[in-house]
Amino acid sequence: MGIADRIKAIGPGALVAAAFVGPGTVTTASVIGAEYAYLLVWTIAFSIVATIVLQEMSARLGLISQEGLGEALRNEFSNPFVKWGAVILVVWAIGIGTAAFQTGNIVGGAAGLSTITGVSENVWGPVIGLVAGALLWSGNYKLIERVFIGLVAIMGLAFVINAIVVGPDLVSLSVGLVPTVPDGSAYLIAGLIGTTVVGYNLFLHASTVQERWDGAEDLAECRTDTVGMIIVGGIITTAIVVTAAAVFPEGTEIGDVGAMADQLEPVFGGYALTFFAIGLFAAGFTSAMSAPLAGAYATAGALGWDRDLTSTKFRAIWMTILGVGIVFSGLGLNPVEVIIFAQVANGLLLPILAVFLIYAMNNDELLGEHTNSTLQNALGAVVTLVAIGIGLQTLYDVLVL
Repeated sequence: MGIADRIKAIGPGALVAAAFVGPGTVTTASVIGAEYAYLLVWTIAFSIVATIVLQEMSARLGLISQEGLGEALRNEFSNPFVKWGAVILVVWAIGIGTAAFQTGNIVGGAAGLSTITGVSENVWGPVIGLVAGALLWSGNYKLIERVFIGLVAIMGLAFVINAIVVGPDLVSLSVGLVPTVPDGSAYLIAGLIGTTVVGYNLFLHASTVQERWDGAEDLAECRTDTVGMIIVGGIITTAIVVTAAAVFPEGTEIGDVGAMADQLEPVFGGYALTFFAIGLFAAGFTSAMSAPLAGAYATAGALGWDRDLTSTKFRAIWMTILGVGIVFSGLGLNPVEVIIFAQVANGLLLPILAVFLIYAMNNDELLGEHTNSTLQNALGAVVTLVAIGIGLQTLYDVLVL
């Protein structure tokens, strides 16, 4: 496959990358770079590998079975108690989780525009929500996909240019690929992995590949898109860590992304501030579109509703999720608490979804010759065990700290 063909293959993977490189990831990566410099770069590498493992399974499931993950979950179990227990779990955790994330997504994008224009975040928040809603309401998947690809490109350029300007320490960067867990870093490690390997992306990916491709004959192109765009997301996250590590003395504590942007302005005459603000807007806006879309695919699939972008029930789901974000962003509330709630929901749900996904990927009747290999099962098991650890860590932080 040539370079031109690889570019043409870009599609649903861009939605996945845009979904996990949101304001939460930007914030966590910034704090990691400021406090620990390059020591936790290995966390990004692991997160990207884990995301590729699970998202490839999800994309393969959708492409080969022509079912979304929600449908597969509902149809896999014959016991009605197990089936409807799983459905309720998905609708509750994915629906509420994406709605909670949505406030942070919109406020994050608004913060980027506010930095550039000087107009209040309370004004830009609802505007971003309404524009995202208009694009989703169009029901035009190709248009939505192109918007995501364009914004991922903008986001990538903004953060990568920032990283190049500040000049990364390549030796320290390579040393940071060796796993270490400095004192006090466990929470940040769990946070970064948890904001990269996102449960609702599994539903989003399994459904959107069906909008782009037809079946098994497109599997190679689908994998190229999945792996390539997730790696791009990893590069963007790494660039954010590099920028923070270069600007701040190791051990610096920063309260928010805005503080980081303020530090970059006097160093680079305002250019880095502008680039960072543009990247933050792109991160927030793309996530503000992907979270409602993922929530709609998951909920509609689990309940057996039509997953057509123009169907009334489908639109009702994403409009509810988007509406929550618009209302809370307009009130000017601090999104930190709802983001923490969403991370808790994701941390607890992800291991369950991973186990089910691996179970479904070994179903011969569903996938035929495209079931998981022994290696894929082994990699999935490792990711699941780590996800369980993240879930336990998240639960401990909520209940004890």
